[in-house]
Amino acid sequence: MISSSDALVVAASGGIGTAMVRTMLNDTSLERIFAVSSVPEAPQEFNNNSKLTWMHCDYSAMDIARTVNRLLSLECNLVMGAICNGILHDDAVKPEKRMDDITEESLNRVFTANAVVPILWIKELKQVFSKRDICKIAILSARVGSISDNRLGGWYSYRASKAALNMLLKTSAIELNRKCKNVKLISFHPGTTDTKLSRPFQSSVSRDKLFPANFVATKLMDLMRKTDVDGELSFLDWSGVPIEW
Repeated sequence: MISSSDALVVAASGGIGTAMVRTMLNDTSLERIFAVSSVPEAPQEFNNNSKLTWMHCDYSAMDIARTVNRLLSLECNLVMGAICNGILHDDAVKPEKRMDDITEESLNRVFTANAVVPILWIKELKQVFSKRDICKIAILSARVGSISDNRLGGWYSYRASKAALNMLLKTSAIELNRKCKNVKLISFHPGTTDTKLSRPFQSSVSRDKLFPANFVATKLMDLMRKTDVDGELSFLDWSGVPIEW
């Protein structure tokens, strides 16, 4: 039996995640798209698309493992993936402007979403990375996770969680280079994308620097196609330019 060329989107109901599903469904080289979301049902635009399998997950460690076991049962041959989990703010969490704004609860909430959940996915997905084909996995990071690039301060938990994510992915890339030499990890900065995550902060962004989600998804797909498998983690922005750590 010849295995298929399958792709995965985690956090598929977010702005970039939905755009990635849409873009992957239109890619004729990909045979099956698996979309994982905390939302039980797929958006109406994806209804009746036989290429798509929508999978519900609450992003706990147990449910991530359960979801990956389902992928195994479906003989997923993963050649491309986008892990889009992340949080900057919600009803209970706001970006900290100063140290006095830091709370244990907000740190735990942001670190879990931005660093813990993505690395749990990488840990479990090792089982479904293609053994035969090149496999590219992109994880949403952010330029503000760069320690060298931090010149403004603020946003303590978001900055620190993305820096932690980058270190977890760097360490993962080293291990994968020993065990899965066909796998490439990309830590991806999408730029300021027109989604719920950035909406409260868009007033300070010039219109030419505010990107539609479909544009970002297209750029990321192109980036995954072009980036070489070299045993390293790449930290790249939407245009393919490396970001300093």
